[in-house]
Amino acid sequence: MRIDMPDFALVVLIGSTGSGKSTFAAKHFLPTERVSSDDCRALVSDDETNQAVTHDAFDLVRAIVEKRLKNRRLTVVDATNVRASDRKAWIELARRWHALPVAIVIDPGVDICIERNKDRPERPFGPGVVRHMVGEIRRGLRGLPREGFRQVWRLSSAESIDTATIARQPLWTDKRSDSGPFDIIGDIHGCADELEVLLRDLGYTVAWSETDGERSVSVTPPPGRKAVFVGDLVDRGPRTPDVLRIAMAMAAAGTAYVVNGNHDRKLMRWLSGRDVKIAHGLQESIDQLAAEGDAFKARTRTFLDSLLSHAWLDGGRLAVAHAGLKAEMVGRASSAVREFALYGDTTGEVDEYGLPVRLPWAADYRGNTAIVYGHTPVLDAAWVNNTICLDTGCVFGGRLTALRWPEKQLVSVPAARTYFEPVRPLAPAADGRSAQAEADDLLDMEDVSGRRWIDTALRGRIVVAEENAAAALEAMSRFAIAPQWLVYLPPTMSPTETSTQEGWLERPEEAFAHFRERGAAQVVCEEKHMGSRAAIALCRDAAVARARFGTVGGESGAIWTRTGRTFFGDPAMNDAVLARLRAAVDKASLWQEFDTDWLLLDAEIMPWSAKAQSLIDSQFAPVAASAQAGLGAATQALAQARARGAPVDALHDRFTARVVRAQAYARAWAPYVWPVSGVDDLRVAPFHVMASEGRLWFDHDHVWHMGIADRLANADQVILAPTRWRVVDLADDAACADAVQWWEMLTASGGEGMVVKPRAFIVRGEKGLLQPALKVRGREYLRIIYGPEYDAPENLERLRRRGLGGKRNLALREFALGHEALTRFVARAPLRRVHECVFGVLALESEPIDPRL
Repeated sequence: MRIDMPDFALVVLIGSTGSGKSTFAAKHFLPTERVSSDDCRALVSDDETNQAVTHDAFDLVRAIVEKRLKNRRLTVVDATNVRASDRKAWIELARRWHALPVAIVIDPGVDICIERNKDRPERPFGPGVVRHMVGEIRRGLRGLPREGFRQVWRLSSAESIDTATIARQPLWTDKRSDSGPFDIIGDIHGCADELEVLLRDLGYTVAWSETDGERSVSVTPPPGRKAVFVGDLVDRGPRTPDVLRIAMAMAAAGTAYVVNGNHDRKLMRWLSGRDVKIAHGLQESIDQLAAEGDAFKARTRTFLDSLLSHAWLDGGRLAVAHAGLKAEMVGRASSAVREFALYGDTTGEVDEYGLPVRLPWAADYRGNTAIVYGHTPVLDAAWVNNTICLDTGCVFGGRLTALRWPEKQLVSVPAARTYFEPVRPLAPAADGRSAQAEADDLLDMEDVSGRRWIDTALRGRIVVAEENAAAALEAMSRFAIAPQWLVYLPPTMSPTETSTQEGWLERPEEAFAHFRERGAAQVVCEEKHMGSRAAIALCRDAAVARARFGTVGGESGAIWTRTGRTFFGDPAMNDAVLARLRAAVDKASLWQEFDTDWLLLDAEIMPWSAKAQSLIDSQFAPVAASAQAGLGAATQALAQARARGAPVDALHDRFTARVVRAQAYARAWAPYVWPVSGVDDLRVAPFHVMASEGRLWFDHDHVWHMGIADRLANADQVILAPTRWRVVDLADDAACADAVQWWEMLTASGGEGMVVKPRAFIVRGEKGLLQPALKVRGREYLRIIYGPEYDAPENLERLRRRGLGGKRNLALREFALGHEALTRFVARAPLRRVHECVFGVLALESEPIDPRL
């Protein structure tokens, strides 16, 4: 016997002890597909015959079966399954995960089972047990379909068991082997005129003919392409029979898939003589079909009865269903899948228009398969969580829309007129926000919590530890700006290697050597401003912010810190800075040049005290005051002791040097501190244009970025600070020496230092991604970081042993996550997908890396 079964099913073996179930299972199924009650007894007790642990063993069987079905894996339950009550749990699991339940009854005969058990000393029970099992199995055979088994196979002899073969077939909806490309067409509702125009716009030829009074059509697609109809071919529109002719001809020719729509199903039921309510445009189809012959009606009924609930295509990357599909339903078969594909998710209630109240299944969708659907008319097709509705209300006077796959290009044609008045008017969102923004309003902690594996274009898969993700979630939920703005966090930056020159911890020579050794030909050296790092989202106006970022207030931009907190506690100051930046962008004509209504900038905002005054007052200043007071008193005491002839000269000199260092420490932050009474007291130094509408700017080198920064600084020479920079050829020793002298001049005059970057924004060497930047900090700035006496010889020697590997690795991972976040945002991915990367950056900041690096 050949047993034909779906390649995704729950196979329940039914047979008495000694029937050969396990042997049959081992012959026809993979070890990983078989879940044996005996094996599970052994797993929980080291003894597969231990009946005392049967309850625990079946708990384990059920758990394994459920996980396999969840992951769409064919699963075989190898147990006796004698009673209907034993089998009930398997039917429930199959229904829960939309798997086809298949029963295979193994019944070689009572005598054979008894004889086999005689050779198994671990089964010390008599023939009565076998007779009872076999009798109960045979009495229950006729009831197996009523229990819920969709297929029942009985092997009733040893020979039939030995010769049986199993052939696995894809489910009817499983068209993954067809990779297209496809043209997916939304709800047509009898609008054949618009369908013909759309098909021609898509490159199809439509040719009508008539033979013996029978109208027919031939549709030729562009080479290799295939159409997919999302359903609702019929009702309401003026040419339902012709729409059916086109769809039937293309399906018969193998150039189209057609999925079932609720209107199509209702018309099929009417054609089958079923009692249906004539409403919602069905009468128009009935009237038009009245002019058609019986043969056409019969073909139509057969065709509509054969339609797929959904089509799973392109290696599993695409699914088309009339009303949508939950992730756990894709590529599966059950009555629940069919009903959801036809009607979507409803509450059972009706709205003020008498239409079903629908649950927002697309807002909750998290699947990797793109879902293309129709059913509920919208004004414009738009992606929401990897789903898109193509019903743009053609029959209501809207448009007929198609999606080209995999190009994801929308093509639409306007309706010639309004054929049917909609019950609920089609209208745009009142607040100008996108459908994706509406879906993103409620954030789900499951999208960012737990151990996470984030795939990035620049550095492959990045792992975020669960405990770090929890810390990031805590920080974001308590302190972060409105989540709609939070599309990027700037990465950390590693210092250069330690200098070997006496008296120095960091110098540019090591940064140049670092990049030279890794194949970089040129670097860009940029003045490092001592302020606070900021990400700036700048929109032309509040309407752009609502449309692109999905904001719910009247903001037209945002400024936030590396930890996602709002930069300015005073909203008026925030708005004033944004207004000045917006005016500078206007003056520099960047909106027009970039063809955008928004920009994302990476910048430094000064003075340092604007954000760090409390830190200075609570930490740095007290250290300076106590050091000077204590060391000064100690030095004075030592001077008095020396005057009395005590042998304390060396100790006095040492403490005198410590006083000098303490005084230098107290002066170190002076250049970075000044009072801020208004916006004109601030300085903003942009250095990267990260993204704008439709693109990232990571493919432009740092010379280009600094050129844009210079243009912005020239546009407002009060609040926008220029950044001094230069290009250095690493093969030119004189140029390198000149850059070192420039750095020495910057730091001697109170500057923090400089940042050395490969000229290209993204550079790969023999061992992978290069550091995007190295910071080279000046001697006095490092005093703030490491303390007053960091440059004492004994301390420098210790600091030169600092490890940079962890910091370097962290910088690369955060850089890759930032790039990935912006890539997703620019591609209009759901906010949760962007936040996965942004939260990842913040989570990595919880790693135990020396914050002074």
